[in-house]
Amino acid sequence: MYQSPARCLCAALPGLCCASAAPPSLLLRRGPAAARRAPPPPAAGRGAGAGGRRAPGAAPRAGCSMGNSSSRLYSALAKTLSSSAVPQHRDCLGQPDPAQLDPIDPKDLLEECQMVLQKRPPRFQRDFVDLKASAASSHRPIRVMQWNILAQALGEGKDNFVQCPMEALKWEERKCLILEEILAYKPDILCLQEVDHYFDTFEPLLSRLGYQCTFFPKPWSPCLDVEQNNGPDGCALFFLKDRFELINSANIRLTAMKLKTNQVAIAQTLKCYETGRLFCIAVTHLKARTGWERFRSAQGCDLLQNLKNITQGAKIPLIICGDFNAEPTEEVYKEFSNSSLNLNSAYKLLSPDGQSEPPYTTWKIRPSGECRHTLDYIWYSQHALNVNSALGLLTEEQIGPNRLPSFNYPSDHLSLVCDFSFNQDPDRLL
Repeated sequence: MYQSPARCLCAALPGLCCASAAPPSLLLRRGPAAARRAPPPPAAGRGAGAGGRRAPGAAPRAGCSMGNSSSRLYSALAKTLSSSAVPQHRDCLGQPDPAQLDPIDPKDLLEECQMVLQKRPPRFQRDFVDLKASAASSHRPIRVMQWNILAQALGEGKDNFVQCPMEALKWEERKCLILEEILAYKPDILCLQEVDHYFDTFEPLLSRLGYQCTFFPKPWSPCLDVEQNNGPDGCALFFLKDRFELINSANIRLTAMKLKTNQVAIAQTLKCYETGRLFCIAVTHLKARTGWERFRSAQGCDLLQNLKNITQGAKIPLIICGDFNAEPTEEVYKEFSNSSLNLNSAYKLLSPDGQSEPPYTTWKIRPSGECRHTLDYIWYSQHALNVNSALGLLTEEQIGPNRLPSFNYPSDHLSLVCDFSFNQDPDRLL
């Protein structure tokens, strides 16, 4: 059952160290090529869609090109994760002692992940679609990533993906698929749902990549019903500290019919160092299941009211990421579309007319049958923000007949990634 988040590195992060830097007991669970190195990651570039793993059958390159950097990575993580116990339900903004934080080069971490994933197929190719027809922005775009990563306890214990081999769900490898996806797209802001390995994986790693990290667990997480769980799942929000300053943060427990519910949200007001502009970023995960449409609608209304207060009635631009568990036909979707916050759904812009959501953001097979739905969204203040580009979705051919998750992809939900810029026309701000 659930233990303290501060665990030994062997259990929490096996494999994220070089063979030359780790004792034999920490070597990756691979075959005779365990001490070899996967090919280097692709050249740096924000639009990199293909993974750096070798094709099946290709010979891995011998040697350890990272030298002492891997040893530094291992020792830094080991020191933090073996320190005094962390509170089990920490949901505040407190960060570890900066003196103990050694930065991680994302290229090194990506290469370590690719070592673990040598026997898996390469990442899917996904390309960004340019959506901005006007002149280039005067500032660097803000890249936002939205993703329900699939809680490990639910994937192994409750979700019943009947076409997905249990071997594909092993956390030792699946976490590296998740990290590889994040590292490939290099988001400035990362919004995740179903995070049940926050303290032993995402916080210690992403904080060393330069992110400020916040986690808010569900009060009655279904993960806790699974034997050998890793604690409650919840929403997590990460932003790069060298790009943004945190002005305000709110952890919101959503209500419905005046009752507190099991669903949560995080809303943070950030200041962009480059432009001096304020904006609010929020992440949420609404109630799942058919038959709960009115409940989701009430939760959505509560979240919108909270965000109206935080943004001073839309004076502060807003981006909302989440798994809404609602198709575009549901009332909660219409509430966001018609809100006084003047919101638009970014992924509608990928459609020919700019008015239609993607055909799916999740695709899985359960005992009850095949489930193909559009549930995940990135909403934004269309009066104050422009969507420069959006990451294209996986095709049906890429997903394959067994659907998601799989050996190729770690979650049953697709990641959504958008590049935003502030609108330069002050007359359009309100």
